[in-house]
Amino acid sequence: MKKTIFRTLLASAALAAGSGAMAQAHWSYEGEAGPANWGKLDPQYVMCGIGRNQSPVDLSRFTEAELAPLKMQYKTAASEIVNNGHTLQVNYTPGSTLMVDGREFELKQFHFHAPSENTLNGKHFPLEGHLVHADKDGNLAVLAVMFAEGAENPLLAKLWQHVPPDKGDKSALPAGMNVKSLLPTLHSHYAFNGSLTTPPCTEGVRWLVIKQPATASKEQVERFSGTIGEDNNRPVQPLNARAVLR
Repeated sequence: MKKTIFRTLLASAALAAGSGAMAQAHWSYEGEAGPANWGKLDPQYVMCGIGRNQSPVDLSRFTEAELAPLKMQYKTAASEIVNNGHTLQVNYTPGSTLMVDGREFELKQFHFHAPSENTLNGKHFPLEGHLVHADKDGNLAVLAVMFAEGAENPLLAKLWQHVPPDKGDKSALPAGMNVKSLLPTLHSHYAFNGSLTTPPCTEGVRWLVIKQPATASKEQVERFSGTIGEDNNRPVQPLNARAVLR
């Protein structure tokens, strides 16, 4: 049973970033196949419509908590960048980990949304990155980083040189790219329980949002948006009974 759950969650995570090939209905960020109708497009997407712990959220209903510091052991292991039509995804070779409350999660891939999916007190950021991790049992943890407009981001500057222009294309990345250079210097964070932000909107995902935004230049954000061709953010979802820990 554990292995089945593990495969399902990893396939869901891959689909969320568009690298999966599951036989599910087409979805989009606008029109009839947009977020308001995701739950009706396919029985496998039902949680998009009925889930009570969905992501993204507005980070505003805070509960004070003593969150343990994040322990990152990210290697220089970015292997390829994929244009799946929904986002740009960077796949990571095994061996990079994030420790959360004594549990080890391995980094699988990271991808981007513009404008940001999560908001802070109702405010969007120009860009948001999602680092998707899984533990040995298939539980998922997403480390999110917001980007404010400012100085050029060093990793984006390298990645954008290899962006595949067409949907379905991918490019191998040269050695020497480490996701650490994507992140801000301080890693204090918010935490909440949520879901994948794209179909099938699987719940049970641990969300960690770094408080300090990183920076990206206006040109870097525009390059991403121009490649995807549309805003690729799901609207914020109700918190319901959840709290955002800080």
